[in-house]
Amino acid sequence: MLRAMTRPSLAVAPGWADQLRHAITDLAGLERAFSLTNAEREGAARALSAGLPISITPYYANLCDPQDSACPIRRQCVPVADEAVEAEGDLRDPLGEESHEVAPDLVQRYPDRALLLVSDRCSVYCRFCTRSRMVGQGGGARSLDRLAPALAHLAAHPEIREVIVSGGDPLVGSTSRIAAILRRLAALGTLDTVRLATRVPVTLPMRIDGELASAIRDAFEATWVMTHFNHPRELTEESTRALRVLVDHGLPVMNQTVLLRGINDSAETLEALFRGLVRRRVRPYYLLQADPVRGTSHLRTPLATGEDIMECLQGRLSGIALPKFIVDTPGGLGKVPHGPDWVAARRPGVTTFRTFRGDRVDYVDPPLDRD
Repeated sequence: MLRAMTRPSLAVAPGWADQLRHAITDLAGLERAFSLTNAEREGAARALSAGLPISITPYYANLCDPQDSACPIRRQCVPVADEAVEAEGDLRDPLGEESHEVAPDLVQRYPDRALLLVSDRCSVYCRFCTRSRMVGQGGGARSLDRLAPALAHLAAHPEIREVIVSGGDPLVGSTSRIAAILRRLAALGTLDTVRLATRVPVTLPMRIDGELASAIRDAFEATWVMTHFNHPRELTEESTRALRVLVDHGLPVMNQTVLLRGINDSAETLEALFRGLVRRRVRPYYLLQADPVRGTSHLRTPLATGEDIMECLQGRLSGIALPKFIVDTPGGLGKVPHGPDWVAARRPGVTTFRTFRGDRVDYVDPPLDRD
């Protein structure tokens, strides 16, 4: 159950620009919003001096339990002392984006698609962020002049058929700028699709309106919006309205959920989230094993957790509500689908499957053609 916001310091005008202006960005703001633990105070001090910055919109802060540090929303946005811990396997750049940068702000890890980083700003800085090395570090939105080398590279490489526009969050900016970037991508004439990766429907849903949705659709019609809902408590009236605006304007919406320890690492929680997304006409696309970002080991789960959850959800959820469980391999070597093994045995011409009910069923291959 969501708690009503009672603190006057968080009661700001509902406009998205006002939300950004009144975002919590320091320890004093955290103290006003939450009953902090010592671990949270220590984490905030570290974040403000040398770590991933703090930013929490009043809207998203109001989804947090102000008294409970174990609140699944609060754990996503309030820093803790464990961010100073480096575990084995932690990496500054876990997906090897810097080593796969083919032009400034353009990363290519696959033959047919590339990642265009158009900003380093977000409305909320998630404590598990894959790009904690760069977000909030200065520079803000990238101008079209700065993006010119990236766009020139795309023009020179027509084999790139899809661009993921990300950051930071591309929707934390003016509508005209977002549309201008999409129009430049459309003008290349070689792209099949654009994916717009944003957490704005989750953390700043009042940013989504008909003007923005129309501008996105009109600038590049084959734009897919990729959202990042991680917990059913994020499916509020406001976020539901934002999703409705996007879908009703003809923009397909899919969701990528990050599997996070103590936040959504149960089949019951994820079933509620995935069912809620489908009811809102959003397709659960990926359940992502959290990337081994330096300082996030306290939020990561063992791989077996994701395997068990996917096994539990298989058969319980419709195929349109069941995402792929994905591991984005360290070093930027690409995503790998992962999950429980449904093959119980193999012998020549026969594969024995294990169903979600626990039955064993033989599938017999057809005979090979004989000349």
